[in-house]
Amino acid sequence: MMNVTVAEIGAPPAPVLLQGLWDGVRLGQRQLLLSPYLPACCAFLTHVALCAPFLLLDALGSVSLRVQSWRIAAGSGPPPSLVQWLECFWRVLFKYASTVLPATALVQLLRSPDLPERAPSCWTLSLEVAACFLLFDFFFFSWHYCIHRVPWLYRRVHRMHHQHHIPFAMAAQDASSAELLSLLLLALLSARLLSCHPLSEAVFHLLNSWLAVEDHCGYDLPFAVHKLLPGMGGAPHHMSHHKRQNINYAPYFTHWDRLFGTYRASA
Repeated sequence: MMNVTVAEIGAPPAPVLLQGLWDGVRLGQRQLLLSPYLPACCAFLTHVALCAPFLLLDALGSVSLRVQSWRIAAGSGPPPSLVQWLECFWRVLFKYASTVLPATALVQLLRSPDLPERAPSCWTLSLEVAACFLLFDFFFFSWHYCIHRVPWLYRRVHRMHHQHHIPFAMAAQDASSAELLSLLLLALLSARLLSCHPLSEAVFHLLNSWLAVEDHCGYDLPFAVHKLLPGMGGAPHHMSHHKRQNINYAPYFTHWDRLFGTYRASA
């Protein structure tokens, strides 16, 4: 029997494009989709791929005045070197291979995979992705607030991430193994609690990776997401958190920080 989510009630039929895309992936890559290693591998590879444009920007930062004008911390020294990027890359890779990959694989093996025949409509996909971001933003804010306010948690889980007072793109996942695992599980939990279609979940994880990288990139780009959508903090918002640590706990939106009095506008 075909499962129908609440979001699909009254929604238009799935577009041919999404249905064709989903059929191609579901039938052609079924074993890959059911692999317990998929979430961790996709999270790491997507992160590395999305960091590449910012590595180029850092390389251009020493010769391009336009790129220099986009840097938030322009007066705090040059962009990170290639050596710093590589050191960060190897640290993240080790933590994924040693902890995140086996732990998330175990979680995936314990749940029942679901590959529905029908693709979501564009409306359903958009609604599910938006709902995932709102729920994940709440989970992240709550967890992030706790690990800053509880000294033991900060030392054991989060302090490693704050070695970067001026973060850069690759540093978005330069954290302890416990923190990396917790954030990936929160993202998976958000999609699972909302019973999202696998295609919606994939789009959510892709955009989530991009926003995390953009938040840490160190650039206030003219086409950044926070300049296109209201209510989002972006890289300046998160840079303020890395500098002061007791403000701007939410990852993307600003409403939870405003509600709890921890919001500070970026300078």
